[in-house]
Amino acid sequence: MSCEPWQCAEIAATKKANPIQKPEIAVAMIKRAVRPILVVGSNATARFMEGKPLIDFLIDFANASKVPVVATAHMVSEFLKRGYTPAGYMSAMDIGNRLVDPTWQGLDGKGHPDLAIFVGLPYYMESLILSGLKHFAPDLKTMTIDNLYHAHASWSYPNSTLEAWAENLKVMTLKFKEGGN
Repeated sequence: MSCEPWQCAEIAATKKANPIQKPEIAVAMIKRAVRPILVVGSNATARFMEGKPLIDFLIDFANASKVPVVATAHMVSEFLKRGYTPAGYMSAMDIGNRLVDPTWQGLDGKGHPDLAIFVGLPYYMESLILSGLKHFAPDLKTMTIDNLYHAHASWSYPNSTLEAWAENLKVMTLKFKEGGN
C-alpha cells in the first residue's frame, strides 16, 4: 500500500495525511467524533467491488454507524432507489464551502461537524475540497475512506486494491454493528 497521492502531481505541502493502516483505527476516530458527517460523491455508483457498487457498501456502513450522509450530485436519487434517505444533499463544492464556514450549524442545525468523511468523489475534486478544508477550516478533521490516498485529508487510507477496499469497508461496518453504535 502506497502513501503517495494517487494523482501524480498532487503536492501535500508540509502537512500530509496520516495513513489509516487498519479499519479499526478509522472506526475509533469516527466513534470519538461528536458530529461526524459522510460526504458521498458521484463515483459511488460507478465503482464496483465484489460485484456490487460502492453505494451498497456505504448504505450498510451508514446504517451501522449512524453517521449522517450528504449525497452529492445525482446521488440522492440513487440512495432513495435503494431505500435509504440521506440526511441531506447538495453539490460537493457547496458542502465544502459550508464546512469552511464556522457559523454553519450542520444539516440538523445543532452544531458544526467536527469530522468530515469523504468517499466516492472524483479524485481531483475531493483533493481540492480537502485542500481548502485543510487551510481554511483548521479545527475540522477530515478522513477519506476511498482506496486512493488523499494527502490533504487529516487521515486517509493508502492506495489499495478493490479487494482491500471492500474488506476495509466491511470491517468498519461490522465494528459499528458489534459496538452497538
